[in-house]
Amino acid sequence: MNNTDNNIEQLSINTIRFLAIDAIQKANSGHPGMPMGCAPIGYLLYKEIMNHNPANPHWLNRDRFVLSAGHGSMLLYSLLHLSGYEVSLDDIKNFRQWESITPGHPEYGMTPGVETTTGPLGQGFGNAVGMSVAYHHLAAKFNKPGLQLFDHNIYAIVSDGDLMEGVSHETASFAGHNKLSNLIIFYDNNRITIDGSTDLAFSENIEMRFKAYGWNVLTIDDVNDLTQNRNAVTEAQNEKEKPTLIITNTVIGYGSPSKHNTAGVHGSPLGDEEIKLTKENFDWNYNESFFIPDEVREDFKSVVQKGKDSQSKWNDLLKRYSEEYPNEAELLNNLINGNFGTEWKDHLPGFENYGEKLATRSASGKVLNAIAEYLPSLIGGSADLAPSNNTMLNNYEAFSAGNHSGRNFHFGIREHAMGSILNGMSLYGLVIPYGGTFLIFSDYMRPAIRLASLSKLNPIYVFTHDSIGLGEDGPTHQPVEHLASLRAIPGCVVLRPADANETTYAWQAALEHKGGPVALILTRQKLVTIDRNKYAPATETLKGAYILRDTETDPDAIIISTGSEVTLCLEAAEKLASENINVRVVSMPSWELFENQNEQYKKSVLPNNVKARVSVEAGVSFGWQKYIGDKGKAISIEKFGASAPANILMDKYGFSIDNVIAKVREVIAE
Repeated sequence: MNNTDNNIEQLSINTIRFLAIDAIQKANSGHPGMPMGCAPIGYLLYKEIMNHNPANPHWLNRDRFVLSAGHGSMLLYSLLHLSGYEVSLDDIKNFRQWESITPGHPEYGMTPGVETTTGPLGQGFGNAVGMSVAYHHLAAKFNKPGLQLFDHNIYAIVSDGDLMEGVSHETASFAGHNKLSNLIIFYDNNRITIDGSTDLAFSENIEMRFKAYGWNVLTIDDVNDLTQNRNAVTEAQNEKEKPTLIITNTVIGYGSPSKHNTAGVHGSPLGDEEIKLTKENFDWNYNESFFIPDEVREDFKSVVQKGKDSQSKWNDLLKRYSEEYPNEAELLNNLINGNFGTEWKDHLPGFENYGEKLATRSASGKVLNAIAEYLPSLIGGSADLAPSNNTMLNNYEAFSAGNHSGRNFHFGIREHAMGSILNGMSLYGLVIPYGGTFLIFSDYMRPAIRLASLSKLNPIYVFTHDSIGLGEDGPTHQPVEHLASLRAIPGCVVLRPADANETTYAWQAALEHKGGPVALILTRQKLVTIDRNKYAPATETLKGAYILRDTETDPDAIIISTGSEVTLCLEAAEKLASENINVRVVSMPSWELFENQNEQYKKSVLPNNVKARVSVEAGVSFGWQKYIGDKGKAISIEKFGASAPANILMDKYGFSIDNVIAKVREVIAE
């Protein structure tokens, strides 16, 4: 191959390639193959096709670009720098270095212009679908004839690895079923993985697969043919009923004489000698690293002005919209500013029939339906478990291909897709997304939960059937290690309420929390509504842990518990009191919220001078040592559950009044 085309487009494309090559070589780490092969796609998107404003990366009506193949991050950073985003040449030179804004894989919130955190393959694909979901919902809600405030596309580049991952199957099926037509995805079909040729593990017909999902499928024979690229994008933009996959034939490491089309160029620098040969191959007559020709700077100069003009034109449209539809404009402006109002708090339900039994999943459903009218941005659903999770908003329609304004989502039996789509919806903004499934199946969506935490996104998870208390379905459906597993994710807030009223305030905490996802952990079985005239008010739930039952004198022992086991602990404490053993009961629905309190409050709840402590939770004890100390005892489950009625299981596994009393006596005696 000998590229002698020196026109400005090719010069700009090659500049993108060499910025990536040089940054990876300097870092002695990275993935040059993908940026070298996909540079023409990136160039056309950022320079010509996409409607975006580098001066305001958060402009609402911008086109979004998702690099699902996040290992090719230097493609994105090169494009952001050349297009005028606040990514300097020094940032490019500091690729993968400490405190750099150009990390090895793109991270949302770190680099201006990066729309989502990618790297774990398939997640970006799902995020793009979620962004398209939010777009279609908001467009259906706000757009008016002649006043299309929401009018843009979601673009992405995905790799063969993305399409191998199961989450891509789930999300692609969802996208096609719901006709998410502003979704335009380039498939980087370079036929190479780390192990070698994709033929080693990957042989399905991608075109037929995506057509079966209900997608529009196009093909570009040669990514370097810019006319083919343009024509394919135009055709995709004109498709108003289906999402589009553009199968784009590329060459990994394009331009490298000895490494192109090999696995060796996927994840290793080219090396000085190969860079020299690659420059010769491209007729790149610049010896200086990180060199950007003046003609290329000039070529990209128009991007900033074009973006400013586009946003200015949209601002004029918004002004007209505000004049004709003032109520809708006021709501939209509030959503843009993250102001979801406070009226919903006035409608949070209280459950005052103390002693009445109600499953916390049922209480959660009542909370959702009480506030839905006053929080129109709250949208979500379940992975085919809405009647069990109680996630249905009763007076609202379902989101569907024929009704994108619907607020109830049927994610199907696709937990991983649901998690990834919720992230995309949260990234898009203006909505508060939630999704439900059984707690046991949080495992299926864990990668998405982790990325939500890493990216400080705010989806809300409704995880029901939270313990062996679900009963006869048995150990396959009984979560044991899942509370500890979720608590181990930095930035994920876990709330396991003890009764209906704690559930109300758990929802308040979830809706008010910023900077990470929230998991609500709810029961299938009915729980007694705790008498708040006798015990502490449920508003204390917002503090993460609180003294539910106290003693008149210093306590002899403290019982700390969560969820369905709290009532059991209250009963045990009352019996111990009749024996003149003073026991404080602490309800601890959220470790994370408790840790956010000041030290004075934390010590008032769990004073250092009371060493006799017992934790009671129907799960593994992992992590409880922090709160019960070396001298404490944990009533926990260190094995899998069994199939039997819930009351039998609870007794057999040690969650009985007698066992709690016995453990309290043990710690006091020690």
